[in-house]
Amino acid sequence: MKPRTSLWFLSLIYTLSFVASDTLPSNEVWALRSFKEAVYEDLYQVLSDWDTLEAEPCNWFGVTCTMVRDHVIKLNISGSSLKGFLAPELGQLTHLQELILHGNNLIGTIPRELGELKYLRVLDLGMNQLTGPIPPEFGNLTQVVKINLQSNGLTGRLPPELGNLRFLQELQLDRNRLQGPIPAGDSSNFASNMHGMYVSKENVTGFCRSSQLKVADFSYNFLVGSIPKCLQYLPRLSFQGNCIQSQDIKQRPPIQCAGASPASAKSQPVVNPSHQPTEYVSKHHGASKPVWLLALEIVTGTMVGSLFLVAVLAAFQRCNKKSSIIIPWKKSGSPKDQTAVYIDPEMLKDVRRYSRQELEVACEDFSNIIGSSPDSVVYKGTMKGGPEIAVISLCIREEHWTGYLELYFQREVADLARLNHENIGKLLGYCREDTPFTRMLVFDYASNGTLHDHLHCYEEGCQFSWTRRMKIAIGIARGLKYLHTEVEPPFTISELNSSAVYLTEEFSPKLVDFESWKTILERSEKNSGSIGSQGAICVLPNSLEARHLDTKGNIFAFGVLLLELISGRPPYCKDKGYLVDWAKDYLERPDEMSSVLDPELKHFRHEDLKVICEVITLCINPDKTEHPSMRELCSMLENRIDTSVSVELKSSSLAWAELALLS
Repeated sequence: MKPRTSLWFLSLIYTLSFVASDTLPSNEVWALRSFKEAVYEDLYQVLSDWDTLEAEPCNWFGVTCTMVRDHVIKLNISGSSLKGFLAPELGQLTHLQELILHGNNLIGTIPRELGELKYLRVLDLGMNQLTGPIPPEFGNLTQVVKINLQSNGLTGRLPPELGNLRFLQELQLDRNRLQGPIPAGDSSNFASNMHGMYVSKENVTGFCRSSQLKVADFSYNFLVGSIPKCLQYLPRLSFQGNCIQSQDIKQRPPIQCAGASPASAKSQPVVNPSHQPTEYVSKHHGASKPVWLLALEIVTGTMVGSLFLVAVLAAFQRCNKKSSIIIPWKKSGSPKDQTAVYIDPEMLKDVRRYSRQELEVACEDFSNIIGSSPDSVVYKGTMKGGPEIAVISLCIREEHWTGYLELYFQREVADLARLNHENIGKLLGYCREDTPFTRMLVFDYASNGTLHDHLHCYEEGCQFSWTRRMKIAIGIARGLKYLHTEVEPPFTISELNSSAVYLTEEFSPKLVDFESWKTILERSEKNSGSIGSQGAICVLPNSLEARHLDTKGNIFAFGVLLLELISGRPPYCKDKGYLVDWAKDYLERPDEMSSVLDPELKHFRHEDLKVICEVITLCINPDKTEHPSMRELCSMLENRIDTSVSVELKSSSLAWAELALLS
C-alpha cells in the first residue's frame, strides 16, 4: 500500500508543479506580442493564431516552450514572407535557445538587445532585407553555435567582439555589404589544432579566438585587407567577391572597391594594377610630364579645392542661421540612445515628402492654428500655386521618440496614402525632419470646418436642414463602407466622432483621422480594442496592422454620430450623461422617435427618421456580433432616404436658404 501511496503523492506533486509553471513571465509574453506588432504584413497568415488577448503563447505557431511551459526556448518562423521589423523586445526572451527567422522580408536594423540572449545557440536571420551594422553586443552570445546573417543588406565593419564566441562553429555572413578588414587579432602567436585552426592569447580579439569555428562564409561583401592566417584553412570560395588582396581568389573589380571602405584605406596600401611599387610609378610618371602641365594641374587643383571649401562654409553658415524656434521641440543630446529604423522606400513612393520650410511658409510661420490637442496641433495653410492644406503636427520631444514610434508613424503614412475616396480626407504628404525634430501629416483642407462646429454652434444661421443632415449621414456611411469593405486590409477611424468629419464648401463630409496620433503615442495595452460607453471613441488596437479587427467599433461610433447629427446633442454632457443612454427609450418607441430630434429642427420627414432610428438601434446594439456591416447600413440609408431638395422645399424655409447659398 505504501508504494502506491508514494507513487500517487509523487504524481500529484508533478501535476501541481506542471500546472503552476504553465504560465509564461509577463515580459516574455510582451516580447512575443511586440514581435507580432512589428510585423506589418503576414501574407500567409502564419501569425493568425497569435491571439494578443490570450496569454498562451506556447500554443502559437512557431513558438516552443520548456516542458513545464514556463519559458520560451525556440522561435522558428522561417520562409513565411513576414514583412516588418525585428522588435527590440525579443531581448526579453532570456531563455531563448533558437531564433530562426530565415527567408522572410524583415527590414530595418538588427536590435542590439539580441545580444542579451545569453542562452542562445542558433541565430538565423538569413535571407531577409536587414540593414545597418552587426551589433557588437553579439559578442555577449557566449553559448551561440551558429550565426547566419547571409543575403541581407548589412553594412559597416565586422565587430571584433565576434571573437569572444568560443563555441561558434558556423558563421554565414555572405552576400551583404560589409566593409573593412576581417578582424583577426594578434596573429603572431597562435597554435594549431587538429583542424588547422588557431587559438590566440586571451587578450586578443577577433576571429583568431574562435577555436571551434568550422564553417565560415565572408563572400560577396566589400571586405578589404588580407585573409587572416588563422582562417586560411577555410575554402577559398569563402572569401571571393570582396576587395581582399589575393591573387588566387576572384575579387570585385577595382571600380567597385574604390569606395568600399574609405576608412580602410589607412589600414592597407593601394594595389597598383601593374603590381609595381607606388613610389616607382609616381616617380616615372612625374618625370615624363612637361613643367607647364604640372603647373596647370597645381593651379586647377588649388582653384577647385578653394571653391569646394567656400561652398562647404556657406552651407554650414546657412544651416546655423536657420530659425528653429517655431515649435518648442529640441534636438536630443544623446544620439546613441536613438533607435535607427529604416522603412522600405516602396511603401512611401506615392506620397510626397514636404520640407519643413515649405510647410512653414504655407502655414504663415505656423501661426495659423485651427485645432489642437495634448498630442498634436493642426495648422491651416496654402501651398504656393497649390491647394489649401491642413497640417497636423505631432507634439513630442525627440528624446521621447523611439524607433517603434518611427515605425508606427511611417506605417500610418503608408496606410493613409492608399486611401482615395470622395468622403475621405486625402493625404497629400508628410514631413519628417530631425533638425528641428518634425513629424507632420499634410491633408487636403476642407473649408467648412468640422461637423462638430456646425452641430454645436448656437449662432444664428448655422443650423442644418433635414435634407442636408441626411446627405451628410449618407456621405459618412459611404466613406466608412469604402474603408471597411473596399480597402484591403480594411481601415478604421481611430476616433470617429463629429470632430473627425470635415465639410467641404458644398457640405460634403470628409473623414479625417487626425486623432491617430493618440494610438501611436499611447500604445496602451489595457485600452487595446476598447470602446468607450458613449460610443464616440473607437480606440485602435495596439498594432496598426490590426485596424481591421475594430470595424465593429467604428459601426458603434457611427450610430452615436447619427444620433448626434439628428439631435444636436454632444455624445456626453455632464448634466444629461451619455447620449446613447438618454435616447434608448425614445428609439424603442416609434411614437416618441421625434423626441430625439434637435429642437431647432422644425421640418423633417417621418419616413427618413424611422430609417435613421433603425440604423442607430442596429449600430448601438451591445452585442457586437449582431452589428450589420457598413455595406448593409449604407444600402439602407441610400435606398430608403430621399435626399432630393424638392421634397423639403415644400415645407422648409431653411432648405430654401441653403439652396440660395449653394447657388
